[in-house]
Amino acid sequence: MSALICGSFAFDTIMVFQDKFKNHILPDKVHILNVAFHVPEMRREFGGCAANIAFNLKLLGGDPLPMGTVGKDFAPYASWMDQYDIPRTHIKEIDDAYTAQAFITTDQDDNQITAFHPGAMDYAHEVTVGEASGVKLGIVSPDGRQGMIDHASQFVEAGIPFVFDPGQAMPLFDGDDFRRFIEQATWVCVNDYESQLLQDRTGWSLQEIASRVEALVVTRGGEGSQIFTNGSCIEIPTAKVNALNDPTGCGDAYRGGLLYGLMNGLDWDVTGRIAALMGAIKIEQHGTQNHAFTLDEFRTRYRDSFASELTVL
Repeated sequence: MSALICGSFAFDTIMVFQDKFKNHILPDKVHILNVAFHVPEMRREFGGCAANIAFNLKLLGGDPLPMGTVGKDFAPYASWMDQYDIPRTHIKEIDDAYTAQAFITTDQDDNQITAFHPGAMDYAHEVTVGEASGVKLGIVSPDGRQGMIDHASQFVEAGIPFVFDPGQAMPLFDGDDFRRFIEQATWVCVNDYESQLLQDRTGWSLQEIASRVEALVVTRGGEGSQIFTNGSCIEIPTAKVNALNDPTGCGDAYRGGLLYGLMNGLDWDVTGRIAALMGAIKIEQHGTQNHAFTLDEFRTRYRDSFASELTVL
């Protein structure tokens, strides 16, 4: 049985400016800003929430089924997915659009200037949950606004439990939208900042949100994560990290571990720790899909981080 992963596919073009933005921007001239940054370092990564989550679930031996829309430039990404045996059966190519693109310039202070082109992502509503078969559970992750709304409703209609993961798409929705998503979802997963926004937009406390779903998962970076379920809060510690290289995509890696635990009926303590370790492994590598491990290596790292044996992989 598969996990249907609804969300975005994107190319991330990442450039490094070997200076500080503030040295080249005149504060009193911001209203007529015209500046160019010389960026000798550049790399292009495969990204997007659906693809990242699917990649991480596949590393754990899970069965991901990513679903979304891509553009006419998707061929290199398709080859990458084929290399990792991640199915493309529910990925639709939009002939007159580009795959979503993020252009990110980072300076020596770790400040970022990002331009994001949604491209084919805005056509996400053209693929439907009903097209997939053999689906055990799903996730609605950041995507086009209408696609996220439709996919949540389609999961409900199909009787398929799903995770609501608003992420970077939070600005697309208002309080009524979020209240409807929460009422539809089986689980909700957000980071600490998003959890505050969710409370502000809905007018509901974390406990009130958690009471409407089977579990509310809140990730908190270096402070671990919290899982609110059955009227209590389970504290999940962080896993040991060998190097802090790139936090981008750690949330998607965590969600890959979360889906693995849900698909296999694991308890929340183990599920949360698997997810935490996935995030720790990802942060050690640049890019969102450049990490790898064997299951034996994963079990060893789990034991080293949490002083317990992982017997479910």
